[in-house]
Amino acid sequence: MVDKRPAIARQTPGLAANSLSFGHQPSGNRMTSNQQAFALAIHGGAGVIERDQLSPADEQAIRHDLVAALDAGRAILAGGGSALDAVEAAVVALEESPRFNAGKGSVYNADGRHELDASIMEGGTRRAGAVAGVETIRNPVKLARAVMEHSPHVLLMGAGAERFADTLPQVERVANDWFDTETRRAQLELEQAREGAAATGAAADGLRGKYFGTVGAVALDTHGSLAAATSTGGMTNKRFGRVGDSPLIGAGTWADQRCAVSGTGWGEFFIRNAVAHDIAARIAHGGASLREAAEAVILQCVPDLGGDGGAIAVDRDGNLALPFNTSGMYRGWIGIDGKAHIAIFGEE
Repeated sequence: MVDKRPAIARQTPGLAANSLSFGHQPSGNRMTSNQQAFALAIHGGAGVIERDQLSPADEQAIRHDLVAALDAGRAILAGGGSALDAVEAAVVALEESPRFNAGKGSVYNADGRHELDASIMEGGTRRAGAVAGVETIRNPVKLARAVMEHSPHVLLMGAGAERFADTLPQVERVANDWFDTETRRAQLELEQAREGAAATGAAADGLRGKYFGTVGAVALDTHGSLAAATSTGGMTNKRFGRVGDSPLIGAGTWADQRCAVSGTGWGEFFIRNAVAHDIAARIAHGGASLREAAEAVILQCVPDLGGDGGAIAVDRDGNLALPFNTSGMYRGWIGIDGKAHIAIFGEE
């Protein structure tokens, strides 16, 4: 039976907590490839997302782009392709949209430039690749996968990662101003005006909930393999080479033989909580279900330290969990029943 229970609220001062979980309840039986079932979830970031903040046209455009990303991953999984290929394809689709903070829609740093991060992980082998602070990579998730598959390393950063990209025909380089958008420029100007001359580079209280997005995908393929990927432009007006959780394996991304996780939220708190790995560890060592593990970390541990955000996760049985403790999270999912869903706000 598919679990379609409504969002569960946990009241935390100043925060609205939501959790959405779908799929069969955990059992001792793992799906086999003979069932030809797969599961997929995507996110386009969690934060302060209210209905009155989005025009009907903007909401429609965002939902359209979420559908496109979900379809990109689904096409691969439905054809018997790998979870790794599916999460990469879904994230590339989100990176190509100017409406999410990754790839084309990346925010500006304090110098008026774009610095992008991404990571990807394959569950069965625990192979992983990541890049941080790249400025000329059109699709950072592609470079992250290349780090995993064509180098002995896990994480490359900055100019070194871009030199590595020069050896890879599948990774496209672009000028940094290719990522420019009027919307992100206005956000930078607003943030710099707010901080004024007293800016120190540390995140202020006024940034709560304004994560400026992250995108990610998790998948279970018909062969029983799991994978996760995450990509971001970081935090508006970030300074000093700031890197958040998205390119850090175990913080923003994790996949093993039990589950796959991609996070979105205030990166510093996701790093301090090792969010993605903590969810997996609660399943592996604490006997928690996917839903229990994801909700405990996102609805309790992260807020307890003062952070907020969300995550998407899938386990080897095809269960999906999409908890978030903010007012909204751009998200989409396909359970093992094959039905596709798109949502933005907490009450959906």
